[in-house]
Parts: sequence; C-alpha cells; structure tokens
Amino acid sequence: MSRTTSVYSPFLKERGTDLAGIVHHYHRFGGRGYRQRVYVERAQPLEQYTTEELYARFRFGNADIKYIADLVRPKLQRRTRRSHSLSVEQQVLIGLRFYASGTFYQVVGDSIGVDNSTVNYVVKAVSIALASLVNQFVSFPNDVQIAHTKHKFFTLGNMPNTIGVIDCTHVHIQAPHERDWEYIKQKGGRSINIQLVGDADLIITNCVGKWPGSVHDARILRESALYRELQTNPPDGIILGDSAYPLLPWLITPFLAASTPAQARFNTAHCKKSCAIERLNGVLNRRFACLNYLRVEPQGACNIILACIVLHNIATRRNVPLCEDVYDAPESFEEPDQPLAFFIQILLTSFEQHKLKV
Repeated sequence: MSRTTSVYSPFLKERGTDLAGIVHHYHRFGGRGYRQRVYVERAQPLEQYTTEELYARFRFGNADIKYIADLVRPKLQRRTRRSHSLSVEQQVLIGLRFYASGTFYQVVGDSIGVDNSTVNYVVKAVSIALASLVNQFVSFPNDVQIAHTKHKFFTLGNMPNTIGVIDCTHVHIQAPHERDWEYIKQKGGRSINIQLVGDADLIITNCVGKWPGSVHDARILRESALYRELQTNPPDGIILGDSAYPLLPWLITPFLAASTPAQARFNTAHCKKSCAIERLNGVLNRRFACLNYLRVEPQGACNIILACIVLHNIATRRNVPLCEDVYDAPESFEEPDQPLAFFIQILLTSFEQHKLKV
C-alpha cells in the first residue's frame, strides 16, 4: 500500500469514502500549494479619459456610451460577478473600440486589459445585441417625417418629392472557409454587399446586410422587404438610385445619355441629391474603421455591419461630433491575391531584367 493510501486508511475505513477521490484531492491540494488566481487590473476608460479622448478612441462620449449600455443591458448583463466578469459598460467599450479602430483583437484587448479570446467573445455578443435593435433605430420615414425629408432634399438639388436615396456599398472581408466564390465581387476581392437607403440628414432609413459581394445591386433590391412593401403600397414620394437599379414608379434613375437640355438638368439635380448616399457611406466608414476590412466569417461580418449601422443612427440623432482630426487612420486594405497586379509586377520585373542584359 502506498504512503498516500496508508495516511488515509483510517479515514477510509470509518467513512467508506472513494479512494480515487481522496487521492485526487491529496495530489491537487495536499501535494502542492493552492495558488490563488491573479486578475489583471483592467482599464477604466469612462473614468480615465476626457470627453475628447473618448471620442478619439470609441467615437462616443461618456453619456452616449452609458446610453448604448442601457440599450443592450438586457442581453449582456451577467447574473453574478464571479471570476471578475465584465460589466455591460466594459463589454460595450470593447465593442466600440474594435468598431472604431478595426484592428486586431489582441491590440483591442491590450488597451482594455483583457485577453484575445475575451475580445473575440465580447465583440460577437455586443454585435448580436446591437444588430437585434436594427428595427428600432432603422425605419422608413412616416407620414410626419416625409414632409421634412422632402424639404431637405429639395434644398440640396431642386428635385421635388424625394424621400430617400438608395445605393449599395461593399464591405471587404477575409476569404471565407465555405462558398468562397460567392463573395468575390466584380472588381476582385471578397466582400458583403450592403444596401442602404438614406435621407438628407444622413440617417439610414433602410438596410439589407446579408448578400455576398457577387450579387448585383438590382437583385438585392428586388428580393428585399422594402421592394415588396413599396410595390404593394407606393410611398408618397420617390427614391433616387443610380443606373444599376431599374426604373420604377417610386424609384427614379438618371438618363443614361442626356440628349436634351432638360434631361441634362434632370441628371444634374439627380446627381446632387445622390451625393447624399455617398456622403453617408463616407461618414459610416470614417466613423467605424472596422468596415474597411473584417477578418471574420460572413455571418459575424453581417452582425458587425448591422451593429455599426445602428450605432451610426444613434450617433447622428444624438449629434455626436465627427472629430476627424483625432481619428485613427484606417488600415490600408490590400487583397493578397490580385492576379492582375501580380502579372503586371512580373512584366515589369522581366522588362527591367531585359534592359540590364541589353
């Protein structure tokens, strides 16, 4: 009999306890000293940073961050604080830091004081919680709002009766593990094709964020709930779209070739108003640099995109400033597999070598 068994023999005879459990307990706690878990001190951005510093790092101020935390609290609140679990505010800050910078999870974790896997989990949870609010914060203008929307658009380009502009934008993603070919867009690279409808105040009034980059803009519109709704119940106004869309009673596109002065004036007015959606896309990508390139699978990318859309409308309605002088520079995006650039580089190299030989 081993020394461990002999030590516990009287106890085993008296209690009839399982030997394996006693030996395991001895080796775990008796054989070596119990080491208390050490927790790394986490940053407290809401207490450490000024309002300007919060805008620079998270794109929102103190009151705005607390407002967002209250919105997602029912989905992110932990029942206990066991193992020093993250508060809702801390989870929101991690998500906002990732949206604002678009950098690697490890970098985000180092700035907050958590590890890589925690950032991965939190970004997913916060994105899903915010994406579930899309119907609350993204809605088509009602009868009361339509008059204001028409007036704002008329001041932009003298185009009457306009209630919105529509366009699609591509969000680049890494090559997915499944059905990779579906996400290759016309100009190369993988992406999610996002349909946005915006008003003159740069508020997103409708969005569709689930289609691969290879899908055409017209198909996304044709299979959207917005198309079915407006075909059945035509709105009190028109939506402006580019030549990628079909001409419909409620969707006006420009003349492909203006042959008269009147058509040229129409195209000019149409272009001035269509610029609103371009400015909206610019502000959205400027505010959330993660939309330049997402290193996640398509489903996760769609949740992040919808979360950024919800946050954009919150920021616009709460008049959150777009502080361009303190923004992080977005990471440059380069597709690793661009065959045209690859062959051009080969040709240039061959040409240089041929010159040297001559």
